[in-house]
Amino acid sequence: MSFSSLLGLPAGLQVLSFDLVNNVLIIQVASTASESACPVCQCPTSRMHSHYSRKAADLACGGHQVQLILYVRKFFCTNPDCSRKIFAERLTAFLEPWARVTTRLGQQIEAIGLASCGRLGARLGARLRIEISRTSILRRVMKLATETTEPVQHLGVDDFSFRRGRTFGTVLVDLQRHQILDLLPDRQKETAAAWMKTHPEITHVSRDRSSEYASAVSAGAPQAIQVADRFHIAKNLSEAVQQLLARVLLEMKTASQGAEAATQAPGDRLLPVEEWRPAPEESVKQTIAIRRAERQERYQQVLVLCEQGLTSPEIALRLRMKARTVRDWLHKGVAPETRPRRKYRSAFDPYAPYVLKRWQEGERSGRQLWREVRFQGYSGSERMVYRFLETLKTTEIVTSAGTPRLPQYTSTAAVWLFMRHPAQLDEIQREDLAAFRLAHASLNTTYQLVQDFLHMMRHRQGKRLDAWLSQVHESGLAELQSFAQGVEQEKAAVQAGLPLPISNGQVEGQVTKIKLIKRMMYGRAKFPLLRQRVLHAL
Repeated sequence: MSFSSLLGLPAGLQVLSFDLVNNVLIIQVASTASESACPVCQCPTSRMHSHYSRKAADLACGGHQVQLILYVRKFFCTNPDCSRKIFAERLTAFLEPWARVTTRLGQQIEAIGLASCGRLGARLGARLRIEISRTSILRRVMKLATETTEPVQHLGVDDFSFRRGRTFGTVLVDLQRHQILDLLPDRQKETAAAWMKTHPEITHVSRDRSSEYASAVSAGAPQAIQVADRFHIAKNLSEAVQQLLARVLLEMKTASQGAEAATQAPGDRLLPVEEWRPAPEESVKQTIAIRRAERQERYQQVLVLCEQGLTSPEIALRLRMKARTVRDWLHKGVAPETRPRRKYRSAFDPYAPYVLKRWQEGERSGRQLWREVRFQGYSGSERMVYRFLETLKTTEIVTSAGTPRLPQYTSTAAVWLFMRHPAQLDEIQREDLAAFRLAHASLNTTYQLVQDFLHMMRHRQGKRLDAWLSQVHESGLAELQSFAQGVEQEKAAVQAGLPLPISNGQVEGQVTKIKLIKRMMYGRAKFPLLRQRVLHAL
């Protein structure tokens, strides 16, 4: 095997000599081809004019930079009709005309640029013994030609953010080939419609429930069937269920507090045994008091800045808060209070009724009560029992007396009990769900309607949509009726999305990839570079 083949040199090039100078491997190479073709008329000729040498960088070898010195020739063109009389020998497969780096090294630089971009690419290249500047890397990435897209039938459309909540772009994905077709600099319907008009072969378009994209598809691809993504439909349903739960739970909580206030004596504080908590330690009380004071002081600062005429975003920027929090504080008009944390299950809960019964019988020894519950299987410490008993000194614990009590869930947490498949719930979650359904008739109706719709989605039963919408309108549940009205507005797209296997899942995955590339660029590069890196991503 020759040294030329070890270096991967193409046929027609031969190594004359090599030497290591200042950690750079200098290799002299000569062309051995007997003739060459004119680059204009492609007429082969062997009539040589002269020799000349050119330098080019090549792939690193053995941890050393490689510089090639190529001795090539010039030829006379023997075609009398050709405009070119003298031409230089071409080595296009290995080295482009006037190039200072070989083709394979240029491809490696492009791969580094696509994977790591400018500054990081330059640092990575130095580790690989490739001396290249960040501007040269970016220039090579930007020179990559955008591939002409093949005919697309199933198109996926979604948006992605340049700056979260502020500026957005559009990604177009071929759902059959799982490939990004193009990126658009905004999410305006005119821009997306103009792109779709250049692809009249589109038959299906999968999208979220955005009205902008619905209008874009109607204008740019009227022949295509619009498919509403099932995930977004289920997400909109969960939002409607959450609003309903928030309303019903608040009504039930208000009614329960009113009933307890009417029955209990002044000064008494009743707490159900299910909500029996251990007394907080002094360090926790001190931390809560400090945070309450800091929050109160922050609230006063918000009021002062608001009186000075500053807007909510300006106040948030100055106080390093979220603008949404500032708006909520100003809208409520009172100092925000810390919401009590939800009671989590503990090892003491199964023994709480027994301890309460012994306490009411007159037993006041914490050690004795700890011994009794430990004999029954309690594995906690004696100190924890004392902390639970400490609560009894200031709070009256009551049992539910056989009446089902509503589990302590926020609407955000409770919505997943209604949305999940029953087989995915554990025993405790099933009990909590049953308590919700027994607590209020509207919650039971909501669960039945939600599970019916999800069953229809899982089993692709789009024909049942009309019957389900009728049931919702007859239920009298305002939140679900609002969701049903939105479904009816784009009924054709929803009905197409239920039976067809097309969805935006692939598009969401591509959006995640775009986010990764965008964050690797620190969000500082402009759209043309982002588009190049996404379309030519490794």
